[in-house]
Order: sequence, then C-alpha cells, then structure tokens
Amino acid sequence: MTVSNAASNPVGEISLVALAQKTRNAARQLGTQTADVKNRAIAAIAEALETNATEILAANAADCAAAKAAEISPALYARLKLDEAKLKAAIAGVRDVGRLTDPIGVIQINRELDEGLILKRVTCPLGVLGVIFEARPDAVMQISSLAIKSGNGVILKGGKEAIRSCEALVKAIHQGLAQTEIDPSVVQLLTTREETLELLKLDQFVDLIIPRGSNSFVRFVQDNTRIPVLGHAEGICHLYVDRTANIQKAIKIAVDSKTQYPAACNAIETLLVHQAIASEFLLEAASALQAKNVDLRGDERTREILNITAATEADWITEYSDLTLAIRVVDSLEAAIEHINTYGSRHTDAIVTEDLTSAQTFLAQVDAAGVYHNCSTRFADGFRYGFGAEVGISTQKMPPRGPVGLEGLVTYKYQLVGNGHIAATYSGTNAKPFTHQDL
Repeated sequence: MTVSNAASNPVGEISLVALAQKTRNAARQLGTQTADVKNRAIAAIAEALETNATEILAANAADCAAAKAAEISPALYARLKLDEAKLKAAIAGVRDVGRLTDPIGVIQINRELDEGLILKRVTCPLGVLGVIFEARPDAVMQISSLAIKSGNGVILKGGKEAIRSCEALVKAIHQGLAQTEIDPSVVQLLTTREETLELLKLDQFVDLIIPRGSNSFVRFVQDNTRIPVLGHAEGICHLYVDRTANIQKAIKIAVDSKTQYPAACNAIETLLVHQAIASEFLLEAASALQAKNVDLRGDERTREILNITAATEADWITEYSDLTLAIRVVDSLEAAIEHINTYGSRHTDAIVTEDLTSAQTFLAQVDAAGVYHNCSTRFADGFRYGFGAEVGISTQKMPPRGPVGLEGLVTYKYQLVGNGHIAATYSGTNAKPFTHQDL
C-alpha cells in the first residue's frame, strides 16, 4: 500500500504505516508547542486558504461536475458543493478556532496526597486522529484547525467525490504550516477506499476514528476497526408541536428545521403534532412547507387533514437528508416522547410549546444529545455553539456528546511528583495517613 502525498513527502510515495508513524512523530512535537505557536499556525492556514481560494473553488467545481455526471444524490451533492460563501465561512471558522482557549495543559486536579507528594491531572492531546468523511470538503478545514489547536495529528480520508477539493485544501494547509514552526506532516490526506480499510487497522498509530457520512458508512467503520470510534450513525431528528404551541412560531421553526439545509444531519425528518392542535397547525404548516418543495408523508390521522402520501413504518426510521418530511399526529406529550425515544437516533429533537412544564418534561425525558425548546434543530452545530468548528457530532451516551469541538479531542494524564516517597509508608499497622488536600 502506497500513499501519494507530495506536499509532505518529496519522494511522493510511502507506505501507509510509514505515513502514520510520520504523523505520530509530528503530533508528539505539536503536542508540546505553546498556544501562541499553534495560533500562529492556524492563522497561517487561514491566510493560505484565502490565497489559494481560486484554485480550491476550481477543484471543487471539477468535483461537482463529475458528481453531477455520476448522478449522485442531491443530499451528497449539497454536502460536496463548496461555493465562495461557504469557503469564506469555513475560513472564518478556522480563525475562530485560533481565538479559542488552548485546551492543553489545563490542570484539572491539583492535590497534595502528603507533604511533598503532589498529584495533578493535566489535559493532553489524544495523539493521532483518523477522520473519514463522504463529500464534505469543508470538513478538511474544520478538522485540521481543531486538530492543530488541540495538539493532535490528523489523517484525513475524503470521499471519492471530493478528491480534487480535498487535495487542493490540504495543499494550501501544508503551505500555511510550512511558514510556521509546525511540521506539515501533522495533516495527511488519503484518497482511496483501500487506504480506508488499511487505516482502520492502524490501532498502533491512530488513537481515534471519526467517521462523517451516511448511516451505512458509519456502521461499516464501527464494525471494521479496533480503534475507538466517535460519531453518529444517523440523524433522525424530530420536531414536536405541543398543544399550547404558538402556531406561527411553530411553522417558522418547522420550515427552518426542514428546509434551511435539508442535507444536514440536524434537519428534522419527522414532525409530531398534538391532536388538539393538528387541524389548525397542519393546514397552514403544510402550505408553508410545500411552498419550499417539501414532500409530505403522513400517518392516517394526518391524512384525514391533508391530502398527502401515506407514511409507512419505514418513514419513522429514515434519514431522508432531503426535502421529505414524515408527519404523525399524537395524543399527548408522553406519546411524542415515546415516539422519539423509539425511532430517534439520539441526535437532536425539539419541542414547540408555551407550557414550561411540558417543555421541561420534554427536555428531561427525550434521550438525545441535543434537546431544544422553541428553536430550530439546525442550531446543533459546533460553529453555532461557539466551538469555532466541529470534528463531528456524537450521539453516544458517554462524553463527548453532541457537536464535538476541542474538548472532545483531548484526554488527560495524572502527574505525581514526590521526593523519595514510597507506597509502603502508607500501608500496614503504622501506616501514615494521606492528607488529600486540594491546593
């Protein structure tokens, strides 16, 4: 197995194992750099991306043209397309990462175990990240900046649809890093499916795999590696319109949650409506959604109100990533929560209601990484949360959960400093007691 990576390897071809070793060595050096050094590197990356914007957009246009010829899905095409506005926003996100507080070297515990025996728990980088994504060239910029800020190396594997875009972006990132104290080898790019399979076997060199893509893709990654995986398999998000909802507010939120960017994993796929408000709400909401070209599907009670396609059981477990929305009328708040916890993917779910008790019940009982009251599910995003960017969204129960920024890319180590202390002093009949005093 060989990897083409001329930007960081003059020979042009090295084995994937050698590349991973090189990335790990560069990451060890990066992990000891100061915040100022890392911030200058991130600023240099942003500047290089701006300098190479024309080349990057041309590469993406070529990817998009090839993708259209291959008739890829509208959702995948939307993720692939990188226009000038999207590129500018991504570069702004890179600069935002540079402004964030350095997550490395934070002392979480500072405790005297005994006089002269001091324990500290200090944050440190994970090591090397393996990030695999379908389309989404903007992920290259987000993840590279977060990796550098958190002191991690990263091996990127973009989808075949975005090869030209990813190569242009990584080339610019390497150009930026070459002007700084940081070895460009901390960011690497793979381009073939075979390399993906090999990457998943590199548990000796890679500390975390982050997949971003379809349900089947993420599950494939989870099933084919011993490396810890951070990600979500599906984005089946819900909006529940409660009986006390403000109709106009609910319509506005529903339209935004579905249509603002339907290819996103935080767009709603199911709309639940309380039976007491169903007729009034659905007649007006359907018009607003259909005006945005949303294909509506409904259960039997919904179809008593709207002349739309019948929903099937499969619709409740489908991530459309497109302008399709399933609607169900429910009898109560409890029924809505039950539906979400049965069919949802633990991503993001929202309630529209003017009843604070109902809202609090929903927020407490819905099992999801994000639970919202009276706002669009589209806010489930690292940039919008103030993380600067995100490496992905995690729907697992253990942290990190939800949009994952810098805090999800660090771990910690225990540092214990003594002066000839030995454990025997603190055991046996004459054991000396620990002081266990926080400093």
